[in-house]
Amino acid sequence: MRKIFATCPKGLEEILAKELTSLGAKKTSLTVAGVFAEGDIIFIYKSCLWSRIANRILLPLAKFQVTSDSDLYNGIKNIPWETHFTPRESIAVNFSGSNDVIRHTQFGAQRVKDGIVDKLNEHYNDRSDVDLKNPDIRINVRLSKDQANVSFDMSGDSLHKRGYRKAMVAATLKENLAAALLFRADWPNLSIKGGAIIDPMCGSGTLLIEAALIAADIAPNLNREKFGFHGWLQHDCNLWFQIRSDALDRCAVGLAKELPEIRGYDKDSKAIVAAQENIISAGLDRHIRVISKPLVAFKLPTHKKIRCGLVICNPPYGERWGDVEDLKPLYRDLGEILKRECPGWKFAVITGNSELSGELKLRSEKKYQIFNGAIPSQLILYQLNNLTDRVVSSFQKKIISEKKQISEGASMLFNRLKKNTRKLNGWIKQSNINSYRLYDSDIPEYAVVIDIYGDSVHIQEYAPPLYIDPNQSKKHLKEVREAVTSFFDEQHSRLIFKERRRQKGSSQYHPKNDKNSEDYIFNLTENGYIFEINMSAYLDTGLFLDHRPVRRLIHGLSQNKRFLNLFCYTASATIYAIKGGAKSSLSIDMSKTYVDWAKRNFSLNSICSKSNELIREDCLVWLDKNVKNKDKLNQYDLVFLDPPTFSNSKKMDSTFDVQRDHIELIKKSMLLLDQNGTLVFTNNFRNFSMSSDIIERYQVCNISDKTFDPDFQRNKKIHNCWIIKHAK
Repeated sequence: MRKIFATCPKGLEEILAKELTSLGAKKTSLTVAGVFAEGDIIFIYKSCLWSRIANRILLPLAKFQVTSDSDLYNGIKNIPWETHFTPRESIAVNFSGSNDVIRHTQFGAQRVKDGIVDKLNEHYNDRSDVDLKNPDIRINVRLSKDQANVSFDMSGDSLHKRGYRKAMVAATLKENLAAALLFRADWPNLSIKGGAIIDPMCGSGTLLIEAALIAADIAPNLNREKFGFHGWLQHDCNLWFQIRSDALDRCAVGLAKELPEIRGYDKDSKAIVAAQENIISAGLDRHIRVISKPLVAFKLPTHKKIRCGLVICNPPYGERWGDVEDLKPLYRDLGEILKRECPGWKFAVITGNSELSGELKLRSEKKYQIFNGAIPSQLILYQLNNLTDRVVSSFQKKIISEKKQISEGASMLFNRLKKNTRKLNGWIKQSNINSYRLYDSDIPEYAVVIDIYGDSVHIQEYAPPLYIDPNQSKKHLKEVREAVTSFFDEQHSRLIFKERRRQKGSSQYHPKNDKNSEDYIFNLTENGYIFEINMSAYLDTGLFLDHRPVRRLIHGLSQNKRFLNLFCYTASATIYAIKGGAKSSLSIDMSKTYVDWAKRNFSLNSICSKSNELIREDCLVWLDKNVKNKDKLNQYDLVFLDPPTFSNSKKMDSTFDVQRDHIELIKKSMLLLDQNGTLVFTNNFRNFSMSSDIIERYQVCNISDKTFDPDFQRNKKIHNCWIIKHAK
């Protein structure tokens, strides 16, 4: 384990600590303008490549007392520099601080340089060159309270210099500060949900470029040609190559997917030209659009529906250009325009003048103290309310105090929803999930399933049995809608009602509701992994909630395994396997809809397709072909087999019935499984019975009872699950 010190602008220490932890730091502690951290060399390399917040990554070498200039010289000379670099590498010294004997940083830097050069000369009989502009090696020395702290600069040039900025305009934000502001404004989560970002005063485009790099999962320093560790004798070239190659793969995946809408406007056409040059330099010209447009002409894009987003900008605030009184109308216009054009959006503004921010006439949610260079500033966050929210708010207290009048039947269902919510609330918070089943025909008269997906509610109405009076059935469904609408009206923004009935052939793949279906497509996070959810277009949403424990099981079994997913659906299990450490995967499904959906899920999770293959094919046909090929036998360590209960798709030559056909299906799958491998077999046929032939031939363990989270404890017939292994 090695200790490092990562520097950053003041006010960003907390964000940097979280970032370093995500990159592999085992321990962090904060100080002014920096974070101490511990980790291995992989963590250090990743910090240099992936940190969006840090200025420098410093590797401490020594610390000693300095009460004379000779103390500084001797302390530096005692460090074994010959183990870090040779005289062939040029050097530069960054010296800061002073005391009674070292009063000038230039003198301090000179004494440090002398000590390094003399030590290397003694060892190599050669002297290093000094290059202040583009050195191979940077040494950092901080003198504070008579103590010199000496570090090797692993980053080289400051990490905020990503390399894409080719053109400049006045009052430009540094890249790492821009990234930090985006983190504070919750852009990473918003981008995952498909939210847009717009900068109405974009200048040279720094905020937009950093937003795109985050959304596309691109390492901010991927295009840097040189880091400080490149001249370090202890540099591991092979390890660095692997880390950078992984980042390149993630970049390719990110650029291949459709990013959120990212737009910028500026009244200054020269600024737009500069922004375009920088965007092209960053390789993001396909994903970011900038246009010369004055603030008064600002409107949301209309070429496609954008449900939510973030407006962020760094307007002038009189400290660098423009007079405060002259700028007040600009801020007033900005506040009015955003209230009118962006209801429901988030707004973030950077300002160094609280008087001007007051002219926005908006109520802030949060304020963060930051430093824009040497200027004390604030990042202020706002939630722009919907127009209907603003109308309702004036009557809110009255509405809350007045109990809604609903029918007796609806009231009974309403109370059950309330009871279930209380029962699950503790588990939901502890599990850190936001998708779960709230209700599943708890009251027989109200035969519906209610699933929560983030801020969306998915209500599936079972088709009533033929013996039920149609009029009574309609009354019950009307009461269901009444109860659900009343229960969720202030908590969730989307209510989707569907009717469930047995699907024939490929009808489950066909859209159920073509109107405004784009409004109900969003990304959902489960255990840190991202999945596309479609609430309206198909009967299924893209993620089976009851299989959550099965996905966790696969995650735990996948380390270093070759994984096969048959009937893969949208490949959620494959994503868990890959993130669990599977060294390769193959996922197969007959449906083009699902295979394409799986590809989008791969992109959302930055999964490289080189060792993780998706195939569109009939799984039964694929199995028949592969069991006849000796080279294909025993080549998987973990197989997930989740067939449909019944299928008579036109793409198949015959029908499939899981009870009738599971024996041959399992036998063929086991032929492809390594002798020490594991088959996870599931299905959702309520009356399924495992064949005695399978039980006698293999090691079979029914783990169904262990694969239900609290939200599915009431209905344990929803799926069956077995672990199957070869007999010893």
